[in-house]
Amino acid sequence: MNRFTIPRDIYFGKDALDILKSIKGKKAVLVIGGGSVKENGNLDTIQNNLSEANIETKVIEGITQEPSTQLVQEHLPVLNDYQPDWIIGIGGGSPMDAAKAMWISFEHPDLTFEDMAQPFNLPELRSKAKFAGIPTTSGTASEISNLSVITDSETGVKYPLADFELTPDLAIIDPVMVEAMPKKVLAYSGMDAVTHSIEAYVAKPRTTFTNSLSIEAAEILKDHLLSSYNGDQESREQVHYAQAMAGMAFANAVLGNVHSMAHKSGPTFEVPHGCANAIYLPYVIQFNRSEVEDRFAAIARRIGLSGNSDKELVDSLIAWVRDLNREMDVPNTLKEFGVSEELFKEHVDKMAENAMEDPCTGTNPRETSVEEMKKLFEAAYYGQEVTF
Repeated sequence: MNRFTIPRDIYFGKDALDILKSIKGKKAVLVIGGGSVKENGNLDTIQNNLSEANIETKVIEGITQEPSTQLVQEHLPVLNDYQPDWIIGIGGGSPMDAAKAMWISFEHPDLTFEDMAQPFNLPELRSKAKFAGIPTTSGTASEISNLSVITDSETGVKYPLADFELTPDLAIIDPVMVEAMPKKVLAYSGMDAVTHSIEAYVAKPRTTFTNSLSIEAAEILKDHLLSSYNGDQESREQVHYAQAMAGMAFANAVLGNVHSMAHKSGPTFEVPHGCANAIYLPYVIQFNRSEVEDRFAAIARRIGLSGNSDKELVDSLIAWVRDLNREMDVPNTLKEFGVSEELFKEHVDKMAENAMEDPCTGTNPRETSVEEMKKLFEAAYYGQEVTF
């Protein structure tokens, strides 16, 4: 038996924020990142809409970096004191993921982080509050997904908290929220969405439902991501929808080694998540092609890449990812990002071991050993072709 779970309600399009005028509740905690959502007036719009629904609000701000257990615990007293019946994450993946982790601890204060990190083992949520996500970037799809990625402050290792209980009750995907997105953020988050669409299409738990969303999202991203990066607002809107579609796919099909590697190396080398995905994706496609070359070829064919055979089509897919990185000033290797060889060699063995523990490794289409994971990291550092 398969399962497909997405938010109960997804509102998208221009003026989608207006739905906040009609939701039911008394208090909402809004978790935001930097100051841009305040400066551009969108936070005021959200608070005014909630006020029309007779919902009081309190803001937790400053979630500008990938969230950690320490950060979650620092802000948790706000929820405990305010007792909201809505928790609303507004931003990129960091504020929304932090808000989800706060939600878990708010509902279940005795739950340890080790308990939370056990895949699909969370107790029921919603006895105190519901959750809504409003993205200000186009990539993480945290407003859609059943995931919250949190770094353990004691070990420095990043863990994806995964459970269908974490699927938001409400997702609001309004293009006004991404009109002024910085180009670097747009590039990194866009490549995150590209990775979601490709990895979900080949992941072991894929289904007919996830396949259709994955491949449609990939086509939209092929048609619109670069023009969105170059300032076209219509394309930016389309990318905002495509990332949510890819999110629905990976929330149910899960992902693969690209995300395992990004989760375990990002904090070590301070590589933003979307950038890490962009670097690793071509190497993991090469690694996985022996198992799912026909599926990679299907993606390439659907998005209009050239090739007279599955091999040629997959070669074109790899080249497209690398070319897209170059055109958006995204590095194609860890060395190009600026990671020193000394630092890389110091950590690569441990990163490979940690990546094997990541839930995404278990759903990668090709079984992977610790030694193969290390070789993937080395290929992505030095820019070597994956032939093993």
